[in-house]
Order: sequence, then C-alpha cells, then structure tokens
Amino acid sequence: MYRYKNSIYFYILVYHTNHMTQYRQQTDADLIMFLREDKGDAFTEIYDRYWKKLLAIAYHHCRDKVIAEEIVQEVFIGLWNRRKELYIDNVNAYLATAVRLSVFKQYVRQKRRDEIKEQAADPIITTWDEEKIYTRFLQQHINGIVEVLPEKCRLVFKLSREEGLSIPEVAQRMGIAEKTAEAHLTKALKVLKVKLNRPYLWVIIIVKMLLS
Repeated sequence: MYRYKNSIYFYILVYHTNHMTQYRQQTDADLIMFLREDKGDAFTEIYDRYWKKLLAIAYHHCRDKVIAEEIVQEVFIGLWNRRKELYIDNVNAYLATAVRLSVFKQYVRQKRRDEIKEQAADPIITTWDEEKIYTRFLQQHINGIVEVLPEKCRLVFKLSREEGLSIPEVAQRMGIAEKTAEAHLTKALKVLKVKLNRPYLWVIIIVKMLLS
C-alpha cells in the first residue's frame, strides 16, 4: 500500500482509498487543480502515474537503487509540500526535471562528504566538475521547457538558437513574415524567463545565446 517503508508521512500520502477510480480518469491538469485543494487521492494518482518513470530517470543518473528511491520520494514529498503554489503546465516534464535537479544536489552532497573524508580534493577540479554537471542539468531543464512550447514558437526557437539561423533565415525556412518569426522567438524567451524563475539562470542563458 506504500512504496517506501522508511517514511510514515509518505505512507499516509500514498495510501489508497475507495475514491481513486474517479481520479484515474482525470487529466494531469485536473489532478494538479485537485492537489491544490488538498485532495490526497489526486496526489496518489499522480504518484501512481509517474513513480516508475521517475525512478528509472533517477537510477539512470545515479546507478544506485536506494539513492534513486530516496530521490523520487524527496521529489514527491516536495510536490505535496508545495501543492498550494503549483501551477504546472506539464506534470511529466516538471517531475522529470525535479528528479534530475535532485540527482545533481545528491551528487554535490556526496562530493562534499568525500572531500571531507579524503581531505585532499583539488578545489579547482571539484568546482569545475560541479559546474559541468550543473550546466548539463540546466540544459536538460531548458530542453524540457522548450518541448512544451506552442509548435511554431518551439520551431522558431530551435532554428534560431540550436541551428544558429538569423530571423530572416528562420522566416524563409518556415514561410512566415520576419516580424512573426521575431514575435515567436520573443515569446519563447519570455516563457523561459518565467519558467526558470531564477535571475542568475536567465543570465547564463542570455550569455550563452550571445556567444553562440
């Protein structure tokens, strides 16, 4: 009746009731709405839909079943704790990104523990490793946001930022006006800025785009 025996709190949240059938027929958007209304059954349905996939993602990155289970548990507990403030467009992308970021945080914690034990780690190398891993997870996060953009908006963004085409070239490729292409790109950048919701992440993206 529950996935993780080491968390009584989590056991209460995922306990199945007689009302689950109605929630299985709901869309993810409806489940998030019910979740904001403190509907535990909606939480359980989200959990049942995604826990296997999230566990696979976590295990793929950390290669440790116990740690992967802890990460997934941490993500779902975070989902419940922040339920009142959630406005998620794509539950699948949101949870997958949360798992990847949790893996990164787990890596950082383990790295620091290893440094304390060994007392011989090179701080420059350590910082570089963390930056490379953070950049990778940030890029995955951005990719997840881009994939749920409206179709034309997504295509303009990819042609401009991934293939390096200019606005006139994008417009010609897609058979649309240059102003339309520019409007789609502006919209995509605004969505990224809002979704990331962290000023320093936005600075990284802008700098990367200017240098590409």
